Amino acid sequence: MYGVQLTPHKRRRSAMWGRLEQIMMKQQNIAVILAGGSGQRFGSALPKQFLPLAGKTVIEHSIEAFEQNDYIDEIAVVMNADYLPQMQEIINRNHWKKVRKLLPGGAERHFSTLAAIKAYEETTEANLIFHDAARPAVSQRIINEVADALKEFTAVAVVIPATDTVFEVSEKENCITGIPSRNRLRCAQTPQSFRINIIREAYRRALQDPNFTSTDDCGVLFRYCPEVPIHIIPGETTNRKLTYPDDTPLLEQTLTH
Repeated sequence: MYGVQLTPHKRRRSAMWGRLEQIMMKQQNIAVILAGGSGQRFGSALPKQFLPLAGKTVIEHSIEAFEQNDYIDEIAVVMNADYLPQMQEIINRNHWKKVRKLLPGGAERHFSTLAAIKAYEETTEANLIFHDAARPAVSQRIINEVADALKEFTAVAVVIPATDTVFEVSEKENCITGIPSRNRLRCAQTPQSFRINIIREAYRRALQDPNFTSTDDCGVLFRYCPEVPIHIIPGETTNRKLTYPDDTPLLEQTLTH
């Protein structure tokens, strides 16, 4: 019989090194909680992420969803700079083990994303999982499926089917110019997740565009790195964003059941 025969001791060592290699090759999953908003649309003097909801603040629910998830290795919170002390107090009293960074955000959402990218500029093997702090009812199922998808894809979005008819309009003439089929439309949720080198490159290209504007990170990748496919996984209607006061009772109901 040809080949090398391993003794039981050598087989154990081989298996041990195989497991170690798998651990070393694992992409670190870093959840980035985006909380840079000021709450203007909500009509509150206090940013909505600090409002009480089902016994905790909105942002506490959002952070705890990722703190409790086994796929998440680390959490960074990007906060409006004016409220960093309040956020630090919340972190201190919760004793979260995975929250490692508290970063000042900017006036626009993409400045908060850029703050996270810069904070991990020395990191090459990681996934950045961006989540709106104002979505406090994100489920473990969604986080799990995002993490699983990132093992195969470099960009992952969470979406739900569009239920309303959407009109394309001409602002100039104030009339309808098109009605796209709902079969091909999806509403974006978060998390929006990327290999760090992919989203870093997308923003590098974007910042070279003098006309750059952005509302979300998938939009930046889609526009500036069109060669990168964005995989989608199903979201949930309960993963709603706290945008207006009317959203509060629905989220309260979700979080208390």
